[in-house]
Amino acid sequence: MSKPHIAIIATSNDRMGDTGEKTGFHYEELATPYFAFAEAGYNVTFASPKGGNPPADPASLADNPDDQPESVRRFLADEDALAALEKSTELGVLEPEGFDAVYLPGGHGTMWDFPENSVLAKFVSAVYENGGVVGAVCHGPAGLVGAKLSDGTPLVKDRAVNSFTDEEERKIGKDKTVPFLLESKLRELGARFESSPPFERHVVRDGRLVTGQNPASAQAVADGMIAALHALRKAA
Repeated sequence: MSKPHIAIIATSNDRMGDTGEKTGFHYEELATPYFAFAEAGYNVTFASPKGGNPPADPASLADNPDDQPESVRRFLADEDALAALEKSTELGVLEPEGFDAVYLPGGHGTMWDFPENSVLAKFVSAVYENGGVVGAVCHGPAGLVGAKLSDGTPLVKDRAVNSFTDEEERKIGKDKTVPFLLESKLRELGARFESSPPFERHVVRDGRLVTGQNPASAQAVADGMIAALHALRKAA
């Protein structure tokens, strides 16, 4: 049996709307699951809507390297991982049939180029409907907003889901900057939203859909995805 193949899709957007404020993907939310998947023996492909080197959110990188999360320090010191990320595949080139799972790290950049991206929506939906695992953390679930099943039902409808909460967005002062509040949007789509108090770790696994609330939840989202993949292989 071949090793599971996972697509990690990072945002290509580097600005918060028309504010000029820099954003991008959240480094810990990308690096921590990457190593979890790699250490589980999985094949990982980095992708992004535009391809090439996706922008990192400056707020996810500490000024002092010693203050970085261990996974971020490790990623930044890993030449192979960096090279793979810097040459991320353009999302439209990927064939969903070649992937067992898709993971969407957050970062505020996702709020602009994930929700209405039809290519991303179709890829995520296809992986799920092909029997694969879908995972996302923090603002990564913005990539679930447009995902629909073949019958037109939103992927998140009637499923337990988690993301960066409206309260967390207000507490960091971005609620008036983002184009919409992610928790509210997921609820509008029929998701059964679950969460913890602001900035606490929280992960929800609903079968083959695994979502987490914030950077502190990234490892647990990866663990949940790995558990879901193990369950699929055991059942095969």
